[in-house]
Amino acid sequence: MAKKKKNRSYRHEMAELQLQLAGLHRWLQRSGHRLVVVFEGRDAAGKGGTIKAITESMDTRGYRIAALGKPSETESSQWYFQRYVEHLPSAGEIVLFDRSWYNRAVIEPAMGFCSKVQYKAFMAAVPAFEKLITDDGIILLKYWLAVDQDVQEERFADRAKDPLKRWKLSPNDLASREKYEEIGHLRDLMIERTHRPCAPWFVVDYNDQKQGRINLIRHLLEQVPRHDETIPEPKLPKLKGKPKSEHVTRKAEWVPNSWDD
Repeated sequence: MAKKKKNRSYRHEMAELQLQLAGLHRWLQRSGHRLVVVFEGRDAAGKGGTIKAITESMDTRGYRIAALGKPSETESSQWYFQRYVEHLPSAGEIVLFDRSWYNRAVIEPAMGFCSKVQYKAFMAAVPAFEKLITDDGIILLKYWLAVDQDVQEERFADRAKDPLKRWKLSPNDLASREKYEEIGHLRDLMIERTHRPCAPWFVVDYNDQKQGRINLIRHLLEQVPRHDETIPEPKLPKLKGKPKSEHVTRKAEWVPNSWDD
């Protein structure tokens, strides 16, 4: 009973927050402002689920999700930030980064995917890079989704057991289990050296994913407080003629209706 009540409360609060997110989205589109939200955190923290919750009721033409894979050989030879710049928003857009340029601050050095020289160069350059972004008018918010090691292990075990979730477990996810302490140390250095008034870091407790989503979305809305833009209710024109069933003029095969069985 308590669990059902908690789930009802979550759905109710999430519905209210999605209305406000839709208002925020409408304000961005009307004003031409641009918003970038960076989601970082340990594997299985809940980044993808949070992004899905944020975008669930948004116009798909006004937001983009940037979840970049391993860089190609060409991309590896470019300026490190180059492939991320290509995904920055146009006027009225939201871009949500499911991991970002901060791969080089935590994951890459922990897993040995970059050299010490590359790591140091990145840490020195990223504050200037983000200042360029925000000086151009882009609103930049950065979230770290925090999860304890025992909770992360439970989520890994759940993914391993569920055939529909196994795709979420990459070889890097499994290897990172032995890097928990090192990743924590690198995260602390990242936040310490790249937290700026123009590009702040916010840490959210994600041991309870549903509560974490609510807290993060509520906080995001507080950072961009213009979310009272409602879409006017349209007046539907009067239907001409009598309602008709769907009619297909060309020969086609209908998919069987399972409810007829």
